[in-house]
Amino acid sequence: MTTVMPHAEHAGPQPRAGRRRDRRAERRGPAAPAYITRRIPTYELLSDEALARIEDTADRILEEIGIDFRGGDDRSIELWRRAGAEVDGERVRFPRGLLAEVLKTAPAEFVHHARNPARSVRIGGDAVVFAPAYGSPFVMDLDQGRRYGTMQDFRNFVRLAYASPWLHHSGGTVCEPTDVPVNKRHLDMVLAHIRHSDKAYLGSVTAESRVEDSVEMTRILFGAGFVDANCAVMGNFNVNSPLVWDATMTRGIRAYARANQGTIVVPFILGGAMGPVTSAGAIAQAHAETLVGCALSQLERPGAPTIYGNFLSSMSLRSGSPTFGTPEPALGSLAVGQLARRAGLPLRCSGAFTTSKLPDAQSMMESVTSMHAAVQCGANYILHAAGFLDGLLSMSYEKFVLDADYCGALHTYLGGLAVDDETLALDAFREVGPGNHFFGCAHTMANYETAFWDSELSDNNTFEQWSESGSEDSMIRANRRWKKTLAETEDPPLDPAVDEALRDFVARRKASMPDAWY
Repeated sequence: MTTVMPHAEHAGPQPRAGRRRDRRAERRGPAAPAYITRRIPTYELLSDEALARIEDTADRILEEIGIDFRGGDDRSIELWRRAGAEVDGERVRFPRGLLAEVLKTAPAEFVHHARNPARSVRIGGDAVVFAPAYGSPFVMDLDQGRRYGTMQDFRNFVRLAYASPWLHHSGGTVCEPTDVPVNKRHLDMVLAHIRHSDKAYLGSVTAESRVEDSVEMTRILFGAGFVDANCAVMGNFNVNSPLVWDATMTRGIRAYARANQGTIVVPFILGGAMGPVTSAGAIAQAHAETLVGCALSQLERPGAPTIYGNFLSSMSLRSGSPTFGTPEPALGSLAVGQLARRAGLPLRCSGAFTTSKLPDAQSMMESVTSMHAAVQCGANYILHAAGFLDGLLSMSYEKFVLDADYCGALHTYLGGLAVDDETLALDAFREVGPGNHFFGCAHTMANYETAFWDSELSDNNTFEQWSESGSEDSMIRANRRWKKTLAETEDPPLDPAVDEALRDFVARRKASMPDAWY
């Protein structure tokens, strides 16, 4: 991929909050990287024979049943006709091997550029990128409880993601700002990502015009030539499972691809509702739906970056309610990781999923189950890594910082185990000898600051010390942490001319249309 330096990267004095973060990082050890380079192997759950059976089932679904393209996107249907698919009205059937041929142009890896080049992330291969949760209409904190999200909440979550060394990406719709008209809020959201963070971000997907606005704002930030040659914004697109692609999504996929920008293609399958109750069948369905969406991007513009996404979930068959963070979708993630690698595509999978209504023990148990499967399955881009609560209906301030803290632990876990002269510590054994302790030996003193990951939120004092300090649980500590972070965090510098151009674009676009609230 051609690399062109963006015109909107600006040198300047480092914010005071940034200096404080750097000092804390120095005490903890090396600064967190722009993204994680995986040093542990992926978990290979299924045999080649089992994977081939799933792929064959997906092929049969596509060949015998097909996918409906609904809503009047004639261009997408015509692209499939020209590619060799069988078209019958809105129903498209795909001969075996067609999608694999179309997807040969999709890059296995690419760079998603940030306005600060040091924060650009690699998507694919052994790279792992954590991004916040996405799409909740409600927000929640211990002070005000559950309420509709606002634009101020949106800005707060962007700033929290920017401040966290363990989150590599600004995300997209970190919550729905319901106090801004539906047809205009995407402008404020993209502007917030640009102004309050210098990490990479997602744009809008809810209408083709909003995709085009997201791309145009990205061109103002980076320069049109840079954006044409590089991925600087992506969109996250959901299939209408089972087996339906609607025109809003397909037009959006094609709009990002047309501009050479990234698409994340994600079926949202609740087992027993939008897909079979059995995991293998749901995985086959998801594989079929995902490959179609990724391939559509290549029909629009061969070589445009695209990500194989997956969002498997179970449901309570007694109540019909979705359940998150359960073991069956976690196993499904492991299989999906294998399928994505066989397809030669980067993978988005899982996240800190939970159905809990509070950032409590249930929420972290379910989230860790899901996140651990995501890192073991080989996911390259993990959306919903922080803040996910209430089955994705609520974005929680406390859960956000608890999840981000756990992402810090995953940096260490994914870094693997170093085995060398220093870590084998033979000199320490010589110094300490039998029957003594290592607490004050030279090796311990040389390594104690970086030997173990150190949570900023866990309490590791004795019971008596914890009790005398107020007996605070993790939710109380997290509440204090997010407030402190917001108070200390300053926005990264942005060229005033670029800022003015972006604000002018937003103002003109808002003035061009009446408010719409649905």
